[in-house]
Amino acid sequence: MRDLVHFTARTFETGFPSPFGALIVETQSGKELMRATNAVMREHDPSSHAETRTVRLACQKLKRPSLAGYSMYSTCEPCPMCMSNALWAKLDRVIFGATIEDANRYTQQIHISAKEVARRSDMSCFVEGPFQRELCNTLFDDPRMQKAFKSWSSSKSSSKFNAKKNGKGS
Repeated sequence: MRDLVHFTARTFETGFPSPFGALIVETQSGKELMRATNAVMREHDPSSHAETRTVRLACQKLKRPSLAGYSMYSTCEPCPMCMSNALWAKLDRVIFGATIEDANRYTQQIHISAKEVARRSDMSCFVEGPFQRELCNTLFDDPRMQKAFKSWSSSKSSSKFNAKKNGKGS
């Protein structure tokens, strides 16, 4: 997880910083297959979360839609979309650092845990976390990330978000 946090923190030096990173490894050996970071802002694609990007890239590399025999590490608990994607990809395990509640301090979230998504599925995937939560939260707390959050439309500080939460938005 420490290497994934360092990899993800490199986005702070770009025009598109993100605290969200994911890594897929062989479950048995731990050998790295693929890693990626969130690219929602860079790609103008709301589905371009770190976990979904990593799954896409890993499947393309293997030339198959199944990641059975692989596990995913994520700096933050996967949202319901990302956890569903992990299930469809047949990942063995998902291990996350920060929680959805941690991320919700700064960005909008769907409040359904990854464990709940997995529990309600016909597919099997073991979900572990939080793991190294404090380390992963350093990504959210970094001053460069704090500055970026203020510019995100999904930020807790955005006026649209606050107006809707206060019953003034549509």
